[in-house]
Amino acid sequence: MKYLLLIYGNEGDFANVSEADQGRIFQEYMDYTKGIRKNGNYIGGEALQPVATATTVRQRNGKTLTTDGPFAETKEQLGGFYLVEAKDLDEAIKLGSGIPAVRTGSIEVRPIMPTPPVE
Repeated sequence: MKYLLLIYGNEGDFANVSEADQGRIFQEYMDYTKGIRKNGNYIGGEALQPVATATTVRQRNGKTLTTDGPFAETKEQLGGFYLVEAKDLDEAIKLGSGIPAVRTGSIEVRPIMPTPPVE
């Protein structure tokens, strides 16, 4: 089954991390990604640009409306994700617990809804 591991953290906290620690954290992500690739769990994943670059789109009464920034103000922002294959929720949680941001933020584990192929 496919799961999305959503990585949340406080962007402001990372700005205060030394360059050396940023490098160490980046290497932890590379090591984690290498491990889940090797184990066959990795399907995809990306880091996201800062929340200030986001645009929220809505459609109301036939009009498309855009707003700069995220949908809601929160203490933690979505910073990236992994799409993984796991046999069940327990394995997906175990995979999520290995993401470096779990120590300072949170990882949302969400199953992907199966959909029929589009023709």
